[in-house]
Amino acid sequence: MKRALIATAVLAVLAVRPAYAANADRTYEQLKLLIDVLGFVQDNYVDEPETQKLIYGAASGMVRTLDPYSQFMEPEIHREMKTETEGQYAGVGLRLTFHEDWLTVQTPMPGSPAYRLGVLPNDRLMEIDGVSTKDMSMSDALRTLRGAPGTKVKLKLERGPDDGQDGDWKTVIVDITRELVKIESTLSMKLDAGVGYLRIAEFSAKTADDTADALRKLKKDGATSLVLDLRNNPGGLLSAAVEVASMFLGEGKLVVYTQGRKADSRQDFSAGAKAPYPVLPLVVLINSGSASGSEIVAGATQDHKRAVVVGARSFGKASVQSLIPLPDGSGLRLTVARYYTPAGRSIHRDEKAKTGGITPDIVVPVTPENEAKLYAQWEMIYAKDKKPHSVVKTEDLVRDDALDRAVELLKARDVLGALKREG
Repeated sequence: MKRALIATAVLAVLAVRPAYAANADRTYEQLKLLIDVLGFVQDNYVDEPETQKLIYGAASGMVRTLDPYSQFMEPEIHREMKTETEGQYAGVGLRLTFHEDWLTVQTPMPGSPAYRLGVLPNDRLMEIDGVSTKDMSMSDALRTLRGAPGTKVKLKLERGPDDGQDGDWKTVIVDITRELVKIESTLSMKLDAGVGYLRIAEFSAKTADDTADALRKLKKDGATSLVLDLRNNPGGLLSAAVEVASMFLGEGKLVVYTQGRKADSRQDFSAGAKAPYPVLPLVVLINSGSASGSEIVAGATQDHKRAVVVGARSFGKASVQSLIPLPDGSGLRLTVARYYTPAGRSIHRDEKAKTGGITPDIVVPVTPENEAKLYAQWEMIYAKDKKPHSVVKTEDLVRDDALDRAVELLKARDVLGALKREG
């Protein structure tokens, strides 16, 4: 009976999709295999199976064959994702992706428990509380990582050598206490010699407003140039990334364009006629944890020669996902297009060819050990009427070579500009 109802539902779906009418018979034959498997499991499995769980498993497996970023989300995971988009969730603070069939850290979220303990982009997540992640779905991994604040979870990670270097992988074990992870959109401060510093953690609905506020404050404080730090920024909302890039471009310049499967699906995203900071000297920092939206900003400012990009090659995520809510509360995150920089570059990472990502104008190598220390010292302490300072003691701080290089470039530009004016 259940199989008959499912088959009827499938035919009903096909009937309301004219574009698929010509292939309806063939599609039904293919779907019939899935219906037959479901029936055999329901009738013969040694224990009484949960039909809903079987359907969700089939949907998850189907979408997982597409690419690492498309994902079927059960209602609980879908709710958690929406909560995270709104600004907070309870967990350890990791952005994950699939790489070579392993769950892999795309980036730790700034300020999160994982971030403070030095978990790094590209760390391979091998076990969660002693359970192997080899065949674990993204949904199951997120469900396991998240939990009530104050509870603990043990992670076994494998950390590879530096990008492009030979060497052995090493095991890293971390015990993490879950917290309410708040997603801070921006962090800004004025450095010496009139250099402003702005870090964007990710591109959320409030990022453009937060960035505009931070830039106004930096200008008021006397900043005459800017370091825009997009390191470990995993992306987020395409529209927010476009708005941020537009603040420095203007003149209707193309920021990014997306191209879907159909030839006529190209969509251009351009800056407005006027930018509030069209000539502000700008250096953009990126690293292997910079992905998606952060690559859009770096690529656009690089293509238009609006900024000098400094750091390490970015992650290389050039796909656009749409979040589609489903009637039962579950959701589908589906890759619907790929994006391209204004010059037509696709930055999608190709592991075999060792290509992809945004290549900086100036490469500044940083060891994994220093990356971990930098993550720790980026965590700031705030107190009323006091200047924010790092949680790490002054004597234990390590040099941020990429940031130092960016500041040097901006200082040199000011000196050269002064010489030109005097001449």
